[in-house]
Amino acid sequence: MTDTTSSAPDRAPGVIVVSGISAAGKSTVAQALAERLPRSAHVRGDTFRRMIVNGQEHMTAEAPPEAVAQLRLRYRLAAASADAYAEAGFTAIVQDILIGEYLAEITELIKSRPLAVVVLAPDPEAVARREEKRAKTGYGPDWQPKDLDKVLRDSTPRIGLWLDTSEQTVDETVDEILKRAWTDGAIS
Repeated sequence: MTDTTSSAPDRAPGVIVVSGISAAGKSTVAQALAERLPRSAHVRGDTFRRMIVNGQEHMTAEAPPEAVAQLRLRYRLAAASADAYAEAGFTAIVQDILIGEYLAEITELIKSRPLAVVVLAPDPEAVARREEKRAKTGYGPDWQPKDLDKVLRDSTPRIGLWLDTSEQTVDETVDEILKRAWTDGAIS
C-alpha cells in the first residue's frame, strides 16, 4: 500500500462522489478511501433509502414515478449531507449508484467545491464474480450485471474519472483515486 495521504492536509475539504453499478466495489472503496484521509465522512446514499419505514418504492428497470421521486430525494439528502460535512471541514465521500442522468444531477446538487467524481467501471464478468461473494444481492433473474453495465456505459455522461477496476485490489483503486481524483475527476 502506497502512502498518498501526505498532501491531503494541504487540500481544502471537498466532496468525492464514488459511483458505479451494484457490486462494483463502491462501498468498500469509499470506506477505504475515507479511512485514508485525515478528516473524512462516508455518506452512504443507500442509508437514506433505508430510512423510509412505510411506503418505500424500489427501483426497477421500469421504475414507477414514486420510485424515481424517492431516488431523487435520496440523492438530495446525500448531497445536503456532503455539503454539511464539507462546510464543517471534512472531505465527504458520497457513495451510491449514480448512473444515467443522475450522475450529472448529483454534481449540480452538491454545492461544495472542490468536487470530484469517480466512476468504478469493472467489466460485468468481474462484477458477477464479486456479486457471488457478497452477502447481499443487487441483482435478480430479470436484472443482471451486464444489464446495469449497459446503462452505465451507454447512458451515463463521461464526467469525472472512470476506472476499470476489474483487476485492481481495493488499495490499488484507492491509490489511483488519491492520485487522480482532484485532477482527472474534478468537476467545476
